[in-house]
Amino acid sequence: MRCDASRSWLRAMELTAPIAENPSVTFPSLIDRFATRFGSATALECGATRLSYLELWKRMHHYARWARLQHLGPGDVVCLLMENCVDYPAVWLGITRTGATVSLINTHLKGEPLLHSIKLVSPRSIIVSASLYSNLASLRDECISTTAIWVHGGDVPNQLRIDSDLDHDHRPEPPHQLPTIRDTALYIYTSGTTGLPKAARVSHFRIMQWSHWFAGLLGIEKTDRMYNCLPMYHSVGGVVATCAPLVAGGSVVVRPRFSAAEFWNDIVQYDCTLFQYIGELCRYLLASPQHPEETSHRLRLCCGNGLSGAVWEDFEKRFRIPRIVEFYAATESPLSLYNCEGKPGAVGRIPPFLAHRFPVELVKFDVDSGQPLRGADGFCIRAGIGEAGHAISRIAKSVPGGFEGYSDRTETDSKILRVAFTEDDSWYMSGDIMRRDPRGFYYFVDRIGDTFRWKGENVSTAEVADVIARCPGITEAVVFGVPVPHTEGRAGMAAVIPDRQFDLGEFHRAVGQRLSAFARPIFLRVLPAIELTGTFKPQKQRLKEQGYDPTLVSDPLYFEYRGEFVSLDASLFQRIQSGAVRI
Repeated sequence: MRCDASRSWLRAMELTAPIAENPSVTFPSLIDRFATRFGSATALECGATRLSYLELWKRMHHYARWARLQHLGPGDVVCLLMENCVDYPAVWLGITRTGATVSLINTHLKGEPLLHSIKLVSPRSIIVSASLYSNLASLRDECISTTAIWVHGGDVPNQLRIDSDLDHDHRPEPPHQLPTIRDTALYIYTSGTTGLPKAARVSHFRIMQWSHWFAGLLGIEKTDRMYNCLPMYHSVGGVVATCAPLVAGGSVVVRPRFSAAEFWNDIVQYDCTLFQYIGELCRYLLASPQHPEETSHRLRLCCGNGLSGAVWEDFEKRFRIPRIVEFYAATESPLSLYNCEGKPGAVGRIPPFLAHRFPVELVKFDVDSGQPLRGADGFCIRAGIGEAGHAISRIAKSVPGGFEGYSDRTETDSKILRVAFTEDDSWYMSGDIMRRDPRGFYYFVDRIGDTFRWKGENVSTAEVADVIARCPGITEAVVFGVPVPHTEGRAGMAAVIPDRQFDLGEFHRAVGQRLSAFARPIFLRVLPAIELTGTFKPQKQRLKEQGYDPTLVSDPLYFEYRGEFVSLDASLFQRIQSGAVRI
């Protein structure tokens, strides 16, 4: 595996090295080359729809021509609200080719969150799937009444169609200046797990960097077929899993959405050799009933982020996955880590020969404020080996593709840590807590704001949830801290999805054996399902807001009282609130 890891790093470095030296080469311009080089080979397919490299090139130019005829160019924004399909990348490739920026909107949003995402970027036009038009139509009178709306993929009365004459449009593209790698290509939104999403800037450089880095890291060849069931409005599904195979002349099999029931049928039917995962996708597959095709595949590798140590080895063994490449990254973040060695539970490491290219530090922080702790000299204090710290990455101003920020300048400034170790340095604050082991492997611990203090100890919600998820009778678990009157800090609360073997008394005993007293959940909520973001991350915010109040929660609630979990009703709730019941 060490040999595979070394080759992975070297391939990634070789493919990305020329990017900065060729500022006029962007991914849309590469499609011109790919059309000639790979021609009739399959680039993208979704169900019965297939696009060759030449057909992808034609469609890209159709949308570029549309953008030019709408007089779109540098400084202009187009919102894209479309479901996964082969045209999705063709649309944003074509429009960004003109210098305009495309904002990739979460297809699950409605009402105020959708309006918020649109208003953040002030678009001149919105492209929407016919099936999603009703979500947009309800907002027409709010603030987008003057924004041009173009429909894709179906007939909506009295609306313009962007894909009219798509397969017969051979008009020349109006002349225009192509963008450079420093220009903003996309806005991709943060997941919004703790509030409304932010629109992160993504330059053409970063698209080139992501696509070529992963093409090298995974050793993608033209015989590879990537299975992509992730949302294309996200950086992994929309850029990494889509563009990395195209770099090598491979194919991308696009599925409208993830389905655990259909996953292995698709993998075998489309003869996929790679697939991309994110969040809890692997856990869902592992929790699914045995499938007759689950080991009949030709997969050589899967890659993604969010595969927990509790799932890794069982997933690898049951489905006979030859190699797993886990990584850590965020859309807006210059901080990235890669676990090419296949070490279960680790998000990655940085080889010594790349330490200068990936300057990462873990610094001590205050749990309550979330801010880094500083020593007597005023500088940040580095966390030691095995010690939890806030992961930060140095911002190099002279190098493209660093921290490019958000559409909102205030949000951008809030992520920058200045004077960390010298008087003139600046660092990107990831908001994530990690540990580093003696071999240099990094492990995700928690998000800043999720970790809480109880009984004078710091409690990692992610680590506690991982332990609880391994307990008998538990399918999934989410952990968070809740304020309790007359106490200091926050008490632990777990929201769990049980299986048929769940026994409350046995669960209490298991938690008592596996967790320290300060880390054990005081409150328990039993859920039929846990609401997720579009990128398969637990949506904690609503759970936190409802807490353990039985007037707000219809699910079964329990309270750890005198050595057992007891039902938490309105009477007991009031006694806890008044301080009559001490925790």
